[in-house]
Amino acid sequence: MEKEKNKKTSSLNVLSIAGLKPYQKKIDELYMNEKQRLHFKKILETWQNQLRNEINHTFLLQEKSTNFPDPIDRAAQEEEFSLELRNQDRNRKLIKKIELTLKKIKNKDFGYCDSCGIEIGIRRLEARPTASLCIDCKTLAEIREKQMAG
Repeated sequence: MEKEKNKKTSSLNVLSIAGLKPYQKKIDELYMNEKQRLHFKKILETWQNQLRNEINHTFLLQEKSTNFPDPIDRAAQEEEFSLELRNQDRNRKLIKKIELTLKKIKNKDFGYCDSCGIEIGIRRLEARPTASLCIDCKTLAEIREKQMAG
């Protein structure tokens, strides 16, 4: 039951947690106007707050740790802490990425591919609000990465 409460939230769930629906772009609306930037800012800030709450929750769990006399119980607890620390590290990295994305929104650079400069797209950004590459450039980067890995 505890694990259900702590289930990792996808960006689409963050959309609903933030009390937002998928953005409905109007026909004559300019890409990444103020309304769209505010939409994504709210999504990112909600996600960031949720990740910080998860990190704080992990600290509380570690403080409540019990020193089990049974070595198997102690090993299980240490493994659980190890997994939580990895999740915490991943969350910290994601928070940094979110902070960089929020700076892009503030500087009005958000929503455009870092590689080729074209629009990333509203739907892609709602699926992955921290995306910095359009789908074509991301696909090429993944192909290059696979080739380098051998």
